[in-house]
Amino acid sequence: MIRKAKAVWSGSGKDGTGNITSGSGILSQTPYGFRSRFESGPGTNPEELIAAAHAGCFTMALAFQLQGAGFTADELATEAAVELVQDGDGFKISSSRLTLAAKVPGISREKFAELAGNAEKGCPISKVLNAEITLDWTLA
Repeated sequence: MIRKAKAVWSGSGKDGTGNITSGSGILSQTPYGFRSRFESGPGTNPEELIAAAHAGCFTMALAFQLQGAGFTADELATEAAVELVQDGDGFKISSSRLTLAAKVPGISREKFAELAGNAEKGCPISKVLNAEITLDWTLA
């Protein structure tokens, strides 16, 4: 599988503007820029998109882990918080903090912890991130 997205930028780094379009079209010339990345301006930013990708990837990986162990979740709700920090003259993503609220009938806390850990380590987005990854979860 190959998935694609395209970014177009015009102007300088601080005053320029850009847009991102995904191959699926779900993002279609979605604006991004300095204000949406480093302040709280309108539009998206690469770190928000990585957070969305990490939350989605981990949550689906956990659903497959649960299925393989004979469980089906009523709900898995994951938030990923990606932190961008200064790194010398540039920036880097230092961490992605996953916070999960899960409703899985009939599973023990021990088994859930095992499967959630497997999902966090096995998710392709976790594997590509060069950052600290943490996972906090609650099970109802």
